[in-house]
Amino acid sequence: MPTRTPTTLLRFATAGSVDDGKSTLVGRLLHDSKSVLTDQLEAVEHASRRRGQNTPDLALLTDGLRAEREQGITIDVAHRYFATARRRFILADTPGHVQYTRNMVTGASTAELAVVLVDARNGIVEQTRRHAAVAALLRVPHLVLAVNKMDLTGYAEDVFAAIAEEFTAYTATLGVKDVTAIPISALAGDNVVEPSAHTHWYCGPTLLEHLETVPVGTDPHTEPARFPVQYVIRPQSEEFHDYRGYAGQLASGVLHVGDPVTVLPSGHTTTIAAIDALGTPTDTARAPQSVTLRLTHDLDISRGDLIATGRAAPPTKDIEATVCHLNERPLHTGAKVLLKHTTRTVRALVKDISYRIDIDTLQQRPATEGLNVNDIGHVTLRTAEPLALDNYADNRRTGSFILIDPADGTTLTAGMAGTDLRAQ
Repeated sequence: MPTRTPTTLLRFATAGSVDDGKSTLVGRLLHDSKSVLTDQLEAVEHASRRRGQNTPDLALLTDGLRAEREQGITIDVAHRYFATARRRFILADTPGHVQYTRNMVTGASTAELAVVLVDARNGIVEQTRRHAAVAALLRVPHLVLAVNKMDLTGYAEDVFAAIAEEFTAYTATLGVKDVTAIPISALAGDNVVEPSAHTHWYCGPTLLEHLETVPVGTDPHTEPARFPVQYVIRPQSEEFHDYRGYAGQLASGVLHVGDPVTVLPSGHTTTIAAIDALGTPTDTARAPQSVTLRLTHDLDISRGDLIATGRAAPPTKDIEATVCHLNERPLHTGAKVLLKHTTRTVRALVKDISYRIDIDTLQQRPATEGLNVNDIGHVTLRTAEPLALDNYADNRRTGSFILIDPADGTTLTAGMAGTDLRAQ
């Protein structure tokens, strides 16, 4: 009987402090779910023997950079793709060092679940709180607390319970509603893929079981449609003399032929005359399909405009946002930057940095010296042209943006319009 192809997809990220065992956990997850090719496992076994280890170091399955292997740490975000009979997965293994927190922002920005690891011997530390705060800021819907290295505490139930209680209390102050705590040993394989014989007091799912069953995605029919225009198609040939199409990826919602839409920031209204998907006419498009739209009226529309249904925030030049600063160069009030929102890039000015957030206490602190790398804070921006941003809490795709250095094009800051850590 043919194997049934899994249809649902879960994007998830791993995070945690240095040496909490993220890469080992990912390696164990891939190995025990039989998602590792034979040649990959042989390469890991060979590398492990060269380092004097008798058993394969599963962390090497994800720490692919030479510098990572030499130092025994994760530096870059390692993406892995695997599948079980129940679901497909895209996994982002993010670094644990404080200086690489910005990479965690990258890895978790599209995730629907974040696995935050904690060393059972150390409990909740500052980096644990920072990663939980970033996950909350990015509106990651589901958090998993993986209390690792339980084998080094004798699988003590009280150790696990105390850490889980502290983490749950902290994330509640962030507004996180779905937290699942699982006691594991990534090295020994306890409760990663197979249930552990050492945690008879734990009745919950293994990590893989939870990943396979957690609710995924949202119903696009419940969301307003948002279509950032990426490219205007005008063949101007004899065959397609009057063809004018607007190509892009549907960021959210559903579009049907005949739907009334508003073009932002101009505010002009029209209807969907036709939808082309891969050159074939269709009546409906659903996020995240890439399609070409044709409209009833001949309007002045260009790259960066937003075709929207439903209630949309009025375009504005004044933006309030919570940001995570990603660059070694501090962000100061008065800085001139480029703001990239979906397919539109405009000039902008940092009018004010209201405060930065103390990750330990979640209190607002003065940002008199600006925002340093990995700082989370609140800013006010003034753009040269109006933008149609949704509130990030309502739409992660059209409520997010990045700030870019106009001099060299490097990314400075990741921004979430109108969001607040405790307003989930």
